[in-house]
Amino acid sequence: MQQVIRPRRTMLYMPGANARAMEKARNLPADGLILDLEDATAPERKDQARELVCETLQGDPFGHREVLVRVNGLDTEWGRRDLEALAQCSCDGVLVPKIHKAEDVLDVVGILERAGAPAELSVWLMMETPLSMLHAEAIAGSHQRLAGMVMGTNDLAKDLGASQTPLRLPMITALGLCMLAARAHGLAIIDGVFNDIHDAAGLRESCVQGLEMGFDGKTVIHPQQLQVANEVYSPTKEQIDLAHRQIQAYEAAMQQGKAVAVVDNKIVEGLHVVHAKRVLALAQAIQRPSVDAAS
Repeated sequence: MQQVIRPRRTMLYMPGANARAMEKARNLPADGLILDLEDATAPERKDQARELVCETLQGDPFGHREVLVRVNGLDTEWGRRDLEALAQCSCDGVLVPKIHKAEDVLDVVGILERAGAPAELSVWLMMETPLSMLHAEAIAGSHQRLAGMVMGTNDLAKDLGASQTPLRLPMITALGLCMLAARAHGLAIIDGVFNDIHDAAGLRESCVQGLEMGFDGKTVIHPQQLQVANEVYSPTKEQIDLAHRQIQAYEAAMQQGKAVAVVDNKIVEGLHVVHAKRVLALAQAIQRPSVDAAS
């Protein structure tokens, strides 16, 4: 599994047809942006939005932020044209909705590569249908261009006929399946949105749950959600201090010929050191946002 050194605490959806919103995004404290050609763009503006996004992406306007563009599904009249255009645009990745099985990923990659997409253009997947949950492992391992998954919890809840409860118990199985698949294949995975932009307490609870499950960050739908999500997904001072002490104690133990160390009355083994180094790498990347993601 690749070491996470690029923060993805917050991935902010921005409507691809709204030039003013994308201009404002240049100064927002989001780790990543998702310029949306799908749900946030009306059908009559799809072609215009595609052109606007490609034009906006010229000149690297968003600095260190990771920029994904969510295209329309391949089952629509716009999806193929979106992919062909983005193969020549300066984004970090394309985010593809309505992926149901591994063959869908191969179709996406085929379109991009025939359109001349560079090797560094990554593919991200919306995981948002019951069928994609059942095929999550095969999807996650389907192609080397894959970089991450994004949970589409609103679409999933609709298809399941499930309630959007605070603890998200109706979706825990689906979230867990995608988490397992992503980690098994070294992919990033971002949690779904929290719909109430005025409920900061509810957002915090949702972020804490996602962090505890292992998600790298959260998709957000409004700039006012950024502060809470960034805070929850950032290592705390206490966690950073503990990570330093665990690494130091373990290295000292190894020099003495021991296989384990003890910190705060708890055993520290090699696996704990791996986690500690990940915490420090993430903290450093947050402080120095120009650090590139692991390749």
